[in-house]
Amino acid sequence: MDDIEAIRSGKLKQLPGANLEDEDLSSVDLRRINLAGATLVGANFSHSNLEGARLEGANLLGAQLVAADLRANLLGANLMQADLSGADLRGTNLRGANFMGAKLTKASLAGGFLSGANLMSVNLQGVDLRGADLRGANLNGANLHGADLSQADLQGASLSQANLEEADLRGANLAGANLTGANLLCAELEGANLNGVNLTGTCLVATSVAQMAS
Repeated sequence: MDDIEAIRSGKLKQLPGANLEDEDLSSVDLRRINLAGATLVGANFSHSNLEGARLEGANLLGAQLVAADLRANLLGANLMQADLSGADLRGTNLRGANFMGAKLTKASLAGGFLSGANLMSVNLQGVDLRGADLRGANLNGANLHGADLSQADLQGASLSQANLEEADLRGANLAGANLTGANLLCAELEGANLNGVNLTGTCLVATSVAQMAS
């Protein structure tokens, strides 16, 4: 039995540092597999269950993760150009992960740990980020149109030129965040903490700021 068949059958769970570039592991039960530091460039994990998996430091450049259960450890993972459409990333450790060029349409990141993550210019339109930890994250130029960021922690995050039109930021902590040139048209900001926020050039037309925390 080769390694791929052993992985598919669940007989092989310890693969730290493995090279699985371009391998097809779609629709496979990969719960609690150890792929820390693995090379997974272009690999296909679409519809696979990776709950509890160790993927910290893994290279998932261009990987297919459509509708995958990724409630795993992706600390510092490279997710550049990966397709995470519809993926379940609730509560996932994504600290320091790189999402440049990634697709996250209809993904759920509620309660995710994304402090220090690179989400520059990423399309996060309508994405669920409720209660997510985005402290110090790079969201410059990101499209957050209609995204749910209620109760999210965005302390010190950089949102320069970000599109937050119609975004839900109720109860969010934006203390010290950089919102230079951001679009907050019709955004909801009730109860949000905007202490020390840089709003230079920000569009706040028709933004709801009633009861905003001082």
